[in-house]
Amino acid sequence: MSFHSSKAQRATYQVVEGIAEALIKTTQNSKKKVGLCIALYEITKLDDSYIFPGDGATHTGVYFSYVVFRPFMNEILVGKIRSCSREGVHVSLGFFDDILIPENALQQPSRFDEKEQLWVWVFTSEEGQTHDLFMDREEPIRFRVLEDTFVDTTPTSPENENTESEESDRRVPYYLTGTINESGLGLLSWWN
Repeated sequence: MSFHSSKAQRATYQVVEGIAEALIKTTQNSKKKVGLCIALYEITKLDDSYIFPGDGATHTGVYFSYVVFRPFMNEILVGKIRSCSREGVHVSLGFFDDILIPENALQQPSRFDEKEQLWVWVFTSEEGQTHDLFMDREEPIRFRVLEDTFVDTTPTSPENENTESEESDRRVPYYLTGTINESGLGLLSWWN
């Protein structure tokens, strides 16, 4: 009896593993209006499986929990500066790199240093002296979330591929826009 039981358990385990793999594949990266799907937490319930005529696949209703990252608007997060460009400061949280603090959302006045390829906040003290505060790569930065954006990255038909620009190749399904143009925001070293 235990032989049949272990065979049935293995078969059930294989079905659950197959369903988990399919869930991970279909929810990979991000889901529109949900957020960044990080990991399948658990499968809570499986309905009966059906095989429809003319289709060799099984169709199963699945209830599951997923770990999803989607910060609230105006939430304050701390990340690290990944890089700087004329566009703004690119920030990473370690598990998520698609965060931009655009030029107009930096502490003002700021300027882009072409030679160093980084942004500089030109801070004026109460005494009227100016100090250049550099936004170096890998420095911890505190920012406020202004906007989260979902982009449809569904592949287009082959005839449209030639007309698409290079920018469309760099599209990401989910990205955040932040600001540091407030007191207490920006590099952590500025406020210590």
